[in-house]
Amino acid sequence: MVNKIMTNFKQTLLTITDYIKADIFPGASLALYDGKNWQEYYCGTQDGKNPVIPDLTYDLASVSKVVGVGTLCIFYLQSGKLDLDEKFSTYYPEVADKTLTLRQLLSHSSGIDPFIPNRDELDQKGLIAAINAIKVKSDKPFLYTDINFILLGLMLEKLSGQRLDRLFDSEIFQPFGMIDTQFGPVDLAVPTVEGIPGGTVHDPKARVLKEHTGSAGLFSTLKDLEIFVNHYLKDDFAKNLTQNISQSKKERSVAWDLQGDWIIHTGYTGTFVLINIPRQRAGIFLSNRTYYKDERAQWIKDRDALIEIMKKELVCEMVDQGK
Repeated sequence: MVNKIMTNFKQTLLTITDYIKADIFPGASLALYDGKNWQEYYCGTQDGKNPVIPDLTYDLASVSKVVGVGTLCIFYLQSGKLDLDEKFSTYYPEVADKTLTLRQLLSHSSGIDPFIPNRDELDQKGLIAAINAIKVKSDKPFLYTDINFILLGLMLEKLSGQRLDRLFDSEIFQPFGMIDTQFGPVDLAVPTVEGIPGGTVHDPKARVLKEHTGSAGLFSTLKDLEIFVNHYLKDDFAKNLTQNISQSKKERSVAWDLQGDWIIHTGYTGTFVLINIPRQRAGIFLSNRTYYKDERAQWIKDRDALIEIMKKELVCEMVDQGK
């Protein structure tokens, strides 16, 4: 069920309801920002039995990239601590390839070959060593890979002298007032896989790297993400994020996907955030789409269709309000 009888987001909610009926995910927590207020909706169940209710904690998966490392990089670029076109090794000498730039990593156009032999057999130290030695190709098309943001996270630890969890807490979570966002595992969360306790980190690299992971591993709530998005909508640090920084054919903002005047980031577990700063519109979607099954290719199609519906209805809401 949802928490409003009348809504201007009917197609979004109908699509989510259809997805639940088709077992694409058991349920979802949704928040939509209409320029004045957040409207929250709670649909379906967590596990086929327990209903989706307010204040649930979800594994953000790759949405962690923008909540943590991406936001800090934006802060540091604005303050002059980082330069987009500086060699990455200037900030992080441990990386073997000295041709990489910050711009390439932040826009997923680094040429990194993400394959790591025997990855699942490596401990934390071994995995970091393998990532530091990662191979880089001369051809640099857009290729989304966690390795880009793991390296960025290791760089931030090097620059600050702090572990990522402490750095995120001191520079983002505490200043923003995000009291329920942290690295997993956590004691209580919506389960991401049937038979595995909720609060277990879904991403395999994040389970090994733990608080050193720049690509995944954060857990959060709808309320905390509303706070996070509010800062992107209102604060000066985010005002230029509709500019394309990528040198590949795929347009990217700093850390975010760029679709016109929307910045968007998605997560493997069935999460995404979309923000339109010029139009002051936003949406947050949290689900556990990996609970029953993991059909990634089909999910990408279903997710992208839902995102387009949400974008359209958010803009229609703006027109309805006469803006």
